[in-house]
Amino acid sequence: MTPRSATKKIRVLYLDDEDNNLRSFKAAFRRDYEVYTANNTEDAFSILKTHKPQVIFSDQRMPVTTGVEFFNAVRQVFPDPVRILITGFTDVNDIIDAINKGHVYRYITKPWSEAEIKVAIENAYDLYHTRKQLRLKIEDLEKTNNELNRFVYSVSHDLRAPIASVLGLVKVAQIDVKDDESLELFSKVDNSVHKLDLLVNNIIDYYKNSKATEELTEVNIENLIDDVLNHLHSGEGRENLHIEQNVEQNTVFLGDYFRIRIVLSHLIANAIKFKKPDQDKAKVDLNFTINSETVNIKVRDHGVGILNEHVEQIFKMFFRGKDQMAGSGLGLYIVKEALAKMGGSIDVSSSPGKGAEFDINIPNNYSLANE
Repeated sequence: MTPRSATKKIRVLYLDDEDNNLRSFKAAFRRDYEVYTANNTEDAFSILKTHKPQVIFSDQRMPVTTGVEFFNAVRQVFPDPVRILITGFTDVNDIIDAINKGHVYRYITKPWSEAEIKVAIENAYDLYHTRKQLRLKIEDLEKTNNELNRFVYSVSHDLRAPIASVLGLVKVAQIDVKDDESLELFSKVDNSVHKLDLLVNNIIDYYKNSKATEELTEVNIENLIDDVLNHLHSGEGRENLHIEQNVEQNTVFLGDYFRIRIVLSHLIANAIKFKKPDQDKAKVDLNFTINSETVNIKVRDHGVGILNEHVEQIFKMFFRGKDQMAGSGLGLYIVKEALAKMGGSIDVSSSPGKGAEFDINIPNNYSLANE
């Protein structure tokens, strides 16, 4: 059992409309526990507010309200105390209903014995203490996680300025320097810094996706694609990309614009990153099918494709398929997480050397908003 100080007694409340039962209960347990009694729910709630009992007993059969109804009201305001029902055998259906709905921890049948009540109190207090410790640990973990997330975001955000400066200086150097060996070194620096820039931007996207609340807005496909191309994190610009798009739409598209943009930005950036060596530009086919219930988006590239053994792994955090072309290992993980936040899904089909197609389905919230 949970250890506690000898000077601290377990606080117990007993509700019953019969004063004889209350006096008997208090006489039997007042030496071992801090016992409070009430013969109506108003007094019981006053005791709960003032003395904060850890264990509550209530008789089931009372003239104004039942024990189950009392416990249901209690847990809305005071969820922590452990609730125990005292009842007769004829109340078995009420007992089953109460336990199934989570109103009570256990029940004790009449006539009760002192030994049975003591065991019930001790076990209930153990449960109360365990729940309290668990809640405190969860709060500590949430606090630590939030602090870590803020730290990672802050560091990542602060890295963007020096990275941009380095990339700018490298471009200037590549223009001014004529020595082939030096140009090769600057090219390697440029590639490495772009990888770092990609990682930093992915971390920021991950943080924003995990923290941002859903904001539904009307999505214009033309504006969306233009916005996506302005937010690519591939190290390449739209000049390295050829997009063919097809839109079949018979209703308004209401969705989480921010997360939809994140999804398409990462998929299109991947198409640029994993284009075939002989391709001057990455080619991407975008197909939107929008109806009142769902939005289907197919993103097909014509790049190097995905190995069969990697198809099931690509959405895992930090998974990298090919070392010589690997990115941060976060992009597709962020895509999957963003879609999960929207209640969407994604499937992929691919053959090595023939590109990959990502099939996305997300709810169209327009019909829900107008119900």
